[in-house]
Amino acid sequence: MPAELDRQLATIRRGVVPGGIVTEDELRAKLDRSLAQRKPLRVKLGVDPTAPDIHLGHTVVLRKLRQFQDLGHTAILIIGDYTAMVGDPSGRSKTRPQLTYDQVEANAATYVAQVAHILRPDRLQIVRNGDWFRPLTFLDVLRLAGKVTIARLLERDDFARRYAKGEPISLHECLYCLMQAQDSVEVRADVELGGTDQTFNLLVGRDFQRDAGQEPQICITTPILPGLDGVEKMSKSLGNHIGITAPPADMFGKLMSIPDKLMRDYYTLLTSIPLPEVETLLAGHPRDAKSRLAKEIVAFYHSSADAEAAAQEFDRIFRDHALPDDIPDLPVPPALLDDPAGVWIVKLLADTALASSGGDARRLIAQGGVTLDGTRITDVDARLKLNGGEILRVGKRRFARLVLPSGDK
Repeated sequence: MPAELDRQLATIRRGVVPGGIVTEDELRAKLDRSLAQRKPLRVKLGVDPTAPDIHLGHTVVLRKLRQFQDLGHTAILIIGDYTAMVGDPSGRSKTRPQLTYDQVEANAATYVAQVAHILRPDRLQIVRNGDWFRPLTFLDVLRLAGKVTIARLLERDDFARRYAKGEPISLHECLYCLMQAQDSVEVRADVELGGTDQTFNLLVGRDFQRDAGQEPQICITTPILPGLDGVEKMSKSLGNHIGITAPPADMFGKLMSIPDKLMRDYYTLLTSIPLPEVETLLAGHPRDAKSRLAKEIVAFYHSSADAEAAAQEFDRIFRDHALPDDIPDLPVPPALLDDPAGVWIVKLLADTALASSGGDARRLIAQGGVTLDGTRITDVDARLKLNGGEILRVGKRRFARLVLPSGDK
């Protein structure tokens, strides 16, 4: 039993921030009791479906939940259909736009499908916090609000900063941590997981459980994954993310583009490769280590065959300087052809979604990331005389064959 207890603790500690287990003594006691009674712990993770897609940054804590499942415990995944309509203020400098219930429901459907890539169905319970928040009366809400003081809320770094700067803090934002804490009471959580930005909310959950006569949950926080730029956290809005449903070649290529300094974090947080083996890989050639990392992640979300094919395609394009076998056709919008000076490259990129906006298109051009038939375009005011069939390359991995409307040459 002591050996199994130590094994479980070592597994759980992997990828947890220093001091990120509150408290480790309590965790040891819960695990010891769980093993003795053959009763799995109830490990809670709440996810708010505020967007339709899950990226690798989201999977850090989801993989930690999977680790608990593999150790024999029960994962309680709370789909925050009601908390999502508030919007988590953690780490925010301003109030989030409020989503409608229909928007949340549409996003929730994709979340459930995507977490199936990571979590085991045999040790998983999925619940929605609307199940217990929907029936509440206004008196119930008042009683919930009475559990936390304004002074306690202002202990949050984000609220404290906004208050000091005179920036608005909407009243509904203050309810978020109360709702998350009540979730822990409703599911009788033994452990709650979250990113480092969730520390305050997780600790309030302990208070609510004590108030309800429950043993307080253990709080475990995982790091925030840096995005592809190696600077900002991974975020779809920043364009530095990798979606878990991205095609294998796209996923592999983006992983090969990460700064070398990120590899240890990505290996630790996004793979199950033993840490001594990770150190051996990192001591070798960086390209080999990065290729192994990319293969491991692609294989997890797709298959080993997909990972190998993506690696071969990457080598063919970037080592051997060949074009991809299958370049998609990209129709040029007819309106762009009306200008006698030619097609403005910025509009072409933005209007065909090769760039997320005109500003993004300008940035790509300025960074030397746009070529036409192998010639780099460096002028954001460039006008192109197109004949159709040209190969447009954006960044390192996106290729398109330009197609003109019939009759336009």
